[in-house]
Amino acid sequence: MNDPSLPSPEAPPPRTVPARDADPTRGLTPPLIRTAETDEMKALVQRRLQGASPWSGPLLRRALGDAFRKLDPRQLIANPVIFVVEVGALLTTLATLAQLFAPDPSQRAGIGFGLQISLWLWFTVLFATFAEALAEARGKAQAETLRATKKETPARRLRAGQPEVVTSSQLRKGDIVLVEAGETIPADGEVIAGIAYVNEAAITGESAPVLKEPGTDIRSAVTAGTQVVSDSITIRVTADPGESFLDRMIALVEGARRQKTPNEVALTILLAGLTIIFLLAVATLEPFAIYSGGPVSVVVLVALLVCLIPTTIGGLLSAIGIAGMDRVARFNVLALSGRAVEAAGDVDVLLLDKTGTITYGNRLAAEILPAPGVSLAEAVQVAHQASLGDETPEGRSLLALASHLGATTADPPTPPELIPFSAQTRLSGTRVDGHEYLKGAPDALATRTGMPLPPTLVEAAERIAREGGTPLALAQDRRLVGLVHFKDTVKPGLRQRFDEFRKMGVRTIMVTGDNPLTAATIAREAGVDEFVAQARPEDKIRIIREQQAAGHLVAMTGDGTNDAPALAQADVALAMHSGTAAAKEAANLVDLDSNPTKLIEVIALGKQLLITRGAITTFSIANDVAKYFAIVPAMFARTYPQLDTLNIMRLATPESAILAAVIFNALIIIALVPLALRGVGYRPAPAAELLRRNLLLYGVGGVIAPFAGIKLIDLVISAFRLA
Repeated sequence: MNDPSLPSPEAPPPRTVPARDADPTRGLTPPLIRTAETDEMKALVQRRLQGASPWSGPLLRRALGDAFRKLDPRQLIANPVIFVVEVGALLTTLATLAQLFAPDPSQRAGIGFGLQISLWLWFTVLFATFAEALAEARGKAQAETLRATKKETPARRLRAGQPEVVTSSQLRKGDIVLVEAGETIPADGEVIAGIAYVNEAAITGESAPVLKEPGTDIRSAVTAGTQVVSDSITIRVTADPGESFLDRMIALVEGARRQKTPNEVALTILLAGLTIIFLLAVATLEPFAIYSGGPVSVVVLVALLVCLIPTTIGGLLSAIGIAGMDRVARFNVLALSGRAVEAAGDVDVLLLDKTGTITYGNRLAAEILPAPGVSLAEAVQVAHQASLGDETPEGRSLLALASHLGATTADPPTPPELIPFSAQTRLSGTRVDGHEYLKGAPDALATRTGMPLPPTLVEAAERIAREGGTPLALAQDRRLVGLVHFKDTVKPGLRQRFDEFRKMGVRTIMVTGDNPLTAATIAREAGVDEFVAQARPEDKIRIIREQQAAGHLVAMTGDGTNDAPALAQADVALAMHSGTAAAKEAANLVDLDSNPTKLIEVIALGKQLLITRGAITTFSIANDVAKYFAIVPAMFARTYPQLDTLNIMRLATPESAILAAVIFNALIIIALVPLALRGVGYRPAPAAELLRRNLLLYGVGGVIAPFAGIKLIDLVISAFRLA
C-alpha cells in the first residue's frame, strides 16, 4: 500500500538545484535521485527542527518525573535562590508538624494556615524544577530524533590500496574509505579523490544533492549518515566513533555538556547576593517584633523571605539558557558552547568574506579577452595550459571554457610542473617544455612580467570589476596575452538583511582579495557598511584585533583553512559544515546548512536570549514591590494598626494577605514557563529602544500585575474561607 505522504510513482520527485552546485561548463548537474530512505531522514530532520511541543503528554510526564528528582538538595544547591526556598519549605513543614503534635491545644491554632504555606512553598520549588526539567525534556526529545538518524553501516576501508569491509564503528581517524553511489557515508571525513553528489537530507532536511569534490574549502567535507547518489568518492575519516558532529549535537541538545555562561554565572551570583541581603533583613525582624510585643511565627518569616527574594528568575534562569540552546539547534546550528550564543547577542561588528558569504562563491570563467596583437586562439591555449592541474572550481571552469573554445588537449611530452597559488604571489600556473603559463591578479602578473597592462586590457578589467566580476590576467613567458572574466553572483536579499543589522547596531565589514573597484561594486550592491580589498589571510586577524582593541565584539563567518586563525580570534565564529575541518575546529558555532547568512539569525537569537533573561529578571524584582505591600503590613497589623494604611490592596485578613502573596509567588513561575521557553519577542531595533520597551512592559508590568493577582487570589481565599 502506498504511503500518501510520499509522491506518487508517476509524479517526478520535487527537487531544487543549489545555484553553486550546477556547473554546466563542467557538465555537472545534480542527479534526479530521491530514495525512500531520504524521505525518512528528511522527515526526521523536519521533526527535529520543528521541536517537540512542550505541552505534549509524554514530555510533560517526563518533565514531571525529572522535577521530583531535582528536589534532591545536592542538585538544588547549584541554584541558591531555589535552595533557600526548599530550606524554607522544610522549616515551615517542621514548624507545622510541631504545632500538630503540641500538647497544648491552644498551640494548634493556625495549623491550617501553616499547612497551606508549607504546601505552596513546596509547589514553588517544584514549579522551578519543573521549568528546568521541561526545557531539558525538549532537548532530550531532539536527541532521540538525532539518534534515530544514526545507523551502523558497512564501510569499504582501503588498506594498501585493497578494500576490506568493516563496520562504521571500527573506523578511526585517518582511515581511507571508498564510498560508491547508493551507499551511506560511514563517518565524518574529507573528500580526497573523486567527484560525486551527496544527499545530505539526514543533516539538513534538503532533498537536493550537493556536489562534493577534493581540493576546495566549501565542498570537501562529508558527514556520517549522508548518502552518495552519483559516482564515487574516497574520503579520509576525520572523527573517531562518538566524536562525530552527530554525536556532539546529541550531547549538546540533551544538555549533557551544558555549562553556565559567564552572564548566567554573574546573574546567579547577583541573585545569591540579593537572597543573603533579604535573609539578613528578615532575620532582624524577629527581635524587633519581640521587642514590640508582637512576635512573628517562623511560617510568616519564611513566607516573607520567599516572597522578597527573586524566586521567579531564580526558578526560570536555567530554563531560559537551555531553551536558548534549543532554539539555536532548531536553526540547524551546532553551538559548541552556550557562551557563543550569548556572546552573539552582544556582537556589534560582523566580518564577512565576500566569496561564499556575500556571493555564491562559484566564480566561473565566462569569457577570455585577448591582448592587442594576440589571437583569441593563443589566449585560449595559454588559459588552458595555465589551468592544468588546478583543482579549484575556478580552475576547472577555465579549463572547461578553454576546451569549449578550441584549446588543444594533447598530453605534453613531459608532465607539467605546477606553480601553486599563494596569498603572497596571487598567481598560479604551470611550466611545460620550458615555457611558463600563468594566470593571476592583473597587477601581480604585471609585476611578474615587468610589463604594464595594455590600455585596452585596463579598460576591460575596470569594466569587469564594475560589473562585480573578477578579472584575471594571462601570461606566457613574461608576456601578457589576455584577461579572463570570472563571474560571481551576489546572493539575493542581503541588502535587507544588512539593513536589519544596522537597526541592531551591528556594523558589517566585507573582506575580499579582489581589487578595490570590484570590492566597491560588490559592497555597494550587497549594502555592507565597509569593505577591505586585496586582503590577505593575516589581514582578517589584524582587522579583528583592531576592532576588539576598540572595545567591539566581533563575529565572523568562514569555511576555509585560511579562515581558521581569524575564526579562532573572533568572539563569535560561525563555520560552514561544508568547510574544512580546520575551520570547524577553530569556530564555536557550525552551521549544518552551510549558509553564511545564518549568522544573522544566530545574532538575533543571542539578543533574544539576553533580552528574555533581562526581561524576566526585571519582572521578578519588580514583583517584590507588591508583595512587600501585601505581607509587611499584614505581619504587624495587630501590633501597629497604623500600618493598615499600607494595605492599599485592602486584603481581607493578615493571614489571607500572606497566603495570597505566597500563592502568587508560586503561580507566576509556572505562568512564565512558556515565555522562558519561547523567548521574548525580538525585532531589530537600537538597544536603547529595546531597553525602554522592556522596562515599560516588564518593569512597570511587573509592579502592576502582582497587585491584581494577589487581590484576585485574596478574594478566592476569602470566598472559600481558606485563611
